[in-house]
Amino acid sequence: MIIREQFDNGLRLLTESMPDVRSVSFGAWLTRGSRHESAARSGIAHFVEHMLFKGTARRTAEDIAQEIDSLGGQLDAFTAKECASYYVKVLDDHLPRAVDVLADLLVHPAFDPGDIEREKKVVLEEIKMVEDTPDDLVHELFTQRFWSGHPLGRPILGVPETVTDLDAATLRDYFGRVYTGGNLVIAAAGHVDHAAVRDLVTSAFGDLPSNVEEITSTAPASSPGLLIRDKPLEQCHVCLGVSGYPQAHVDRYICYVLNIVLGGTMSSRLFQNIREKRGLAYAVSSGFVSYRDGGALTIYAGCDADSVVEVVDLIMAELQQLRDAPITSAELVRARDHLKGSLVLSLESTSSRMSHLARQEMYYGRQFTLDETLQAVEQVTVDDVHRVAKELLVPGTVAATVLGPVDGLALSEQQLALT
Repeated sequence: MIIREQFDNGLRLLTESMPDVRSVSFGAWLTRGSRHESAARSGIAHFVEHMLFKGTARRTAEDIAQEIDSLGGQLDAFTAKECASYYVKVLDDHLPRAVDVLADLLVHPAFDPGDIEREKKVVLEEIKMVEDTPDDLVHELFTQRFWSGHPLGRPILGVPETVTDLDAATLRDYFGRVYTGGNLVIAAAGHVDHAAVRDLVTSAFGDLPSNVEEITSTAPASSPGLLIRDKPLEQCHVCLGVSGYPQAHVDRYICYVLNIVLGGTMSSRLFQNIREKRGLAYAVSSGFVSYRDGGALTIYAGCDADSVVEVVDLIMAELQQLRDAPITSAELVRARDHLKGSLVLSLESTSSRMSHLARQEMYYGRQFTLDETLQAVEQVTVDDVHRVAKELLVPGTVAATVLGPVDGLALSEQQLALT
């Protein structure tokens, strides 16, 4: 059973009771992420996330780690384009102590100047790590060009110059403006009682201010074309994409089915034609990324430099075929069944249920039941997929990024044309 409650300071609480488990996952989700930063403060949301684990007025960083470890629990966080999440998973008996630790991080961070300078070095190394991870880097380069000039195109980690410029006063100002009750969604799933969780949340977060800064944003506009970056690697990494639908789009389930047919599984067209039949790539896949006001359908492949042109041509041929002809009934049934199975399996843990509660609240303002979602997937038709493919795969909209040993690569923007 899911229960939703909103506090006077704007904070929203959602709980889902799972009486047959002994664990509880408790998460505090901030409805602000890297897209809500200015270009001059790029990376500040991610850096604040790091700093909240460096200590509070009551606990050192070591105290935090030892207390969670003593509970046998798991404490972690991440920053994304449109949110930041702090979450803990513990046995039900340990929930009060876990909430006390998590709330201490989120309400009373120290922002010690010495810790800030040390953490800058850590984040700068994290930025370097992306540079040394080519399958991550090619997606980062693709996104920066695809949404050039838009906040969604900027890296979540920031860039060395903006990270280096951060100081305690800047971080405290950001924290005070952003970490408010009106920007927080608290979600808990597992062996919980809503009234008991409400009491814990009231005590821990009830005094947070309610102010919410109004944010004006424009939908991202994509930039088609080709970007080639030379880097001494063992293979080339290729990322192609077109604009997609936002999170709450009415045709989102059709998009999910289309993605599975294209490159979302081992039986997909891209995997079978590029890896299985021709052996041109070990990794090849497609995926949808969606935000509040935009999205993208992307395709990734890692292959030998001599195979890049052929791989790109095969990808474009699959996109052309997907747009020009309906998928088969067998493909539709297989994709729908795969999607339904994945949805059900993904909700079997308390942590995934907790995340599901928070994301639905943030993007839809309501909770869709599993039956509603499964029914929506089952209603997708061959004609639906063909219609959406024609809407998304428009001539002159494909963007591509190639990273690797590209010296002499005979690839041109003309090969990205959809006729």
